[in-house]
Amino acid sequence: MSEPGPESGIGQINEVIHGRLRLGVMTYLSNAEVAEFTELKSVLDATQGNLSVHLRKLEEAGFVTIEKSFLGRKPLTRVRITKAGRTAFRAYVQAISDLLGTPPPG
Repeated sequence: MSEPGPESGIGQINEVIHGRLRLGVMTYLSNAEVAEFTELKSVLDATQGNLSVHLRKLEEAGFVTIEKSFLGRKPLTRVRITKAGRTAFRAYVQAISDLLGTPPPG
């Protein structure tokens, strides 16, 4: 059995997505498309500060967009997966599947 090269498996794991919270955000958004900040905070059991830092990293990578507005007088932050984010997430899932030797879901 040959060693996996950087073209497949471990070499294809996207470090931006691979963090626990960032992976959680991408997984959630791949199904929901858009989510409110408070929803992500609750689902991922994250603190506000920690989630903000990880969302910023995903935004800088172009994987999500962050939309800030107001609902009445309350601030509302929505996070949306981008086309590039969806593509990167699919590649991440494929790389994990390749690494494990299993076909990707779907």
